[in-house]
Amino acid sequence: MNDHTIPDTSALHGWRKSSHSGPEGGSCVEVLDGYLSGIPVRDSKTPHGPALIFPVAGWSSFIAAVKVDEFPA
Repeated sequence: MNDHTIPDTSALHGWRKSSHSGPEGGSCVEVLDGYLSGIPVRDSKTPHGPALIFPVAGWSSFIAAVKVDEFPA
């Protein structure tokens, strides 16, 4: 594991899906709160797969930008 990834996230518990994820599944992002090195983010379809770890400040800035629609589709 390096400082920016977790190769296998299956042993970590407490993942939560994005509030924008629908009940039909599909492309869902999960985050893990309380991880000391930052905010791990993974694809919910691959719970044994990797996660990227983002610095808390960077993740907070990203979420704030999404909320004000700074990334139009």
